[in-house]
Amino acid sequence: MTSDVNTTPAALARAAREFGDAEAIADGEVRISYSDLLDRVRTTARALIARGIEPGDRIAIWSPNTYHWVIAALAAHYAGAVIVPINTRYTGSETLDLIVRTKAAGLFVVGPFLGTDRFAELARAAAPGDLDGLHTVIRIPFDAADPIEGVIDWSELDALAESVPAEQADARAQAIGPDDLADILFTSGTTGKSKGVMTAHRQTLGVARAWGECAEVSAADRYLIINPFFHTFGYKAGFLVCILNGATIVPMAIFDVPKVMAKIAEEKISILPGAPTIHQSILDFPTRDDYDLSSLRVAITGAAAVPVTLVERLQSELSYDAVLTAYGQTEAVVVTMCRTDDDPVTVSTTSGRAVPGMEVRIGDHGEILVRGDNIMLGYLDDAEATAATIDKDGWLHTGDVGVMDERGYIDITDRLKDMYISGGFNVYPAEVENALARIDAVAESAVIGVPDERMGEVGRAYVVAKPGRTITAEEVLAYCKEHLANFKIPRSVLVVGSLPRNPSGKVLKNDLREGKS
Repeated sequence: MTSDVNTTPAALARAAREFGDAEAIADGEVRISYSDLLDRVRTTARALIARGIEPGDRIAIWSPNTYHWVIAALAAHYAGAVIVPINTRYTGSETLDLIVRTKAAGLFVVGPFLGTDRFAELARAAAPGDLDGLHTVIRIPFDAADPIEGVIDWSELDALAESVPAEQADARAQAIGPDDLADILFTSGTTGKSKGVMTAHRQTLGVARAWGECAEVSAADRYLIINPFFHTFGYKAGFLVCILNGATIVPMAIFDVPKVMAKIAEEKISILPGAPTIHQSILDFPTRDDYDLSSLRVAITGAAAVPVTLVERLQSELSYDAVLTAYGQTEAVVVTMCRTDDDPVTVSTTSGRAVPGMEVRIGDHGEILVRGDNIMLGYLDDAEATAATIDKDGWLHTGDVGVMDERGYIDITDRLKDMYISGGFNVYPAEVENALARIDAVAESAVIGVPDERMGEVGRAYVVAKPGRTITAEEVLAYCKEHLANFKIPRSVLVVGSLPRNPSGKVLKNDLREGKS
């Protein structure tokens, strides 16, 4: 049972007691038991305390899926701090905005990764004074890198921790309450400005607990986490699920189909969550039969349409006992989920039924409304947006349209918002349009999602030049590559003379989707 723990330090302490020498993390050659994980987290927390991190301080984590991320997040919590996960695809300017808005005191940042030095990008984007409050920066190793003045290397944490007794860190951890803030995850809004979703410890663990129950996760499972830790899918529905249930966390920093299959075979992976494209890529890989995938037990997918043939193939061609779909958003994380005994048609045509602790109903205009224990506390520094999203009766208005059958299973049919999903990532056109508005020659723009076989949907931008000015698609794309994360960059740009509008002046995006530009 896991309902007796309502903070991540308490969950970790319980895991160390109950699972002890069992493998908590398997990251290449690095093997960490549950008891060792607690020791490493405590040591890192002591280092943070030595650096002056106080309860309630915000600590950003800007790094790919490695064991360091798990330790960093749990250590920040252990020291009483709040984590701010940051998308590894974000540019320096996008990351700077989140650090400034959260008043982050600390940052765990990966060293050179995929050809980019993220901390150097952040420093270049910052104006004088922007990073004055960021007093602790810890670099997570990936590729070899030279030391940076003022930046602490991961290898220095043990020595840094020596000045703080373990009892001091334990006291911090024990002082954390279930309603204390655990994390702030940013999700863009239709206004174009990203919103920080605030969640308490009890809610973060409540999400993980519900997910684990529906997927029937146990200490015998080995859980491959390709979904990024900066996303709720990799964090709350990922490694925290393992900690609550004693499963082994197997992180992957880079998605590569042959490496995924090799990892499944080597580590005897039993649970594989991910967007449908991940599962489809494995099924269609020409040398799939060269890998032993017989350990696979449960596939979990979502974030895009799931064809019934995909579910059937996963169960007939691989060894899956169950294929599950789920639905949620950052403000609630896991709203509905299928169960292990659901049939392939149910899995492919619905997003499941409400998870424990959550209620779902269909409101006006078919909008999906959600209420329950794990609804966010609210948006960071935005009471107005919070009130507009959560009504006086506690119902979260998701902005998604759907239908519910007599069993309580829901099917997402449309979006009230213009958001589209590209490769499993939410993209909000208003945010992209706001970026395009900063191009001097652009008068206005409209961005929509269009179908794409590999990514699900990709962006298409319609751009109108200012009178007397010219703009090319290449110039627009070059600007986007400098200022936007890759998944937000439109894959096509059309320069047009005007945008279709209704009598009140609103751009008719449905006309654009239908090719009526």
